[in-house]
This record gives sequence, structure tokens and C-alpha cells, in this order.
Amino acid sequence: MNEFDCILSHQLPVIEKIIQDETWLEGERRGCFVPSSDKVVRANVCLVILRVGAEVREEAMRKVAEARRAEASAAMDSLQDCAA
Repeated sequence: MNEFDCILSHQLPVIEKIIQDETWLEGERRGCFVPSSDKVVRANVCLVILRVGAEVREEAMRKVAEARRAEASAAMDSLQDCAA
């Protein structure tokens, strides 16, 4: 999986949660069921993502980098075990 896909896969659950939260909140405002495809919900989701998107991406990039460092460290340990 390339780096872009890894980062995106870390961001998708956060985006899905934002959609769920904004759908629920709009339903509470109106007092009835509101689909996630509602224009107001979509607009609110966009506003939230614009507000927190950079932080979400930085967190995802940090997690991907940590996972890659852990993989590299494990590979080096394995090589050292073979050499010993």
C-alpha cells in the first residue's frame, strides 16, 4: 500500500465519525430523521473537516511514520538475529 493510501485509510474512520455526528446533530435540531446526504449535513461536515482536517492528516501521517519505523526496527532486529 502506498503512503497516500495508508494516510487516507487512517483518516476515513475520523471522517465517517464526523458524518455520523453531524447527521445525528442535525436530526436533533430538526426533531426528525435526517439522512447523511442532506445538504445541511454535508455543509456542516465540510466546515468541520476544514476546521480539523490538518490535525487529522498530521495525526495519520504520524501513525504511518511510527508504523514504518517499527517495521524497520523489527527487520533490523531480525537481520541481527540471523547474523549472530
